[in-house]
Amino acid sequence: MTTESQVLEAKVLTVSDGVTHGTRDDVSGRALVAQLVDAGFDVVEHRVSADGAANVAAALTEMAESFTGLIVSTGGTGFAPRDQTPEGTSAVLEREAPGLAEAMRLVSPLGRLSRGVAGIHGRTIICNTPGSPKGCVEQLGAIIDVLPHALRLLADAPVEH
Repeated sequence: MTTESQVLEAKVLTVSDGVTHGTRDDVSGRALVAQLVDAGFDVVEHRVSADGAANVAAALTEMAESFTGLIVSTGGTGFAPRDQTPEGTSAVLEREAPGLAEAMRLVSPLGRLSRGVAGIHGRTIICNTPGSPKGCVEQLGAIIDVLPHALRLLADAPVEH
């Protein structure tokens, strides 16, 4: 069980063909790790996946197995043909959390171009953020304050209502 004083765990998934092939620096993934650590999360994994729905679904399924916590992805939420992170994420979600995705999109005008989704797999909350360093940090920042409470609820831990 998770308590108020217990550190919450998080994982970060960078979805990028360029980062996978070593032609791009994973600035966004590192930015999310730093933001999560600053917010009190223990980031226990940071991995990279190539673009594409099947790749994302496989990575998220592995990352969520026997995990209680938060997974934040960066990349693959736009309009380019290989931007299929929401489709891969939706394939592994058991329940959607549309309020999180909506709040994330409202943070800036460019947020309206994000197709990211959020939801639950087992005892894990999964949230997609854009691939830009500014966009991913802004979107996670829009919901990071409610995530500890959501994770306690998901873990069936005592909470005050």
